[in-house]
Amino acid sequence: MKIETQFDSNYRKVLVAARRARQLQSGSAALVHSPSNKVCRIAQDEVNAGKIAYVKGDVPVTKPLIEDRGLPIMAH
Repeated sequence: MKIETQFDSNYRKVLVAARRARQLQSGSAALVHSPSNKVCRIAQDEVNAGKIAYVKGDVPVTKPLIEDRGLPIMAH
């Protein structure tokens, strides 16, 4: 696993900020001073300041193999 500080996509950046907002909502202390009292905005400010890192696993995404096709969803 590798600790990342730069984001490879905006989607990942939003996910990290959302998780940090949940931590702030649960009582974690803010890492930066923000003019806003909203946890979502504080989390965004922390991410933009480079205070938040994430762990990216090196596990490749694989599609599961389906052995049995099962029953059809619609029968005529």
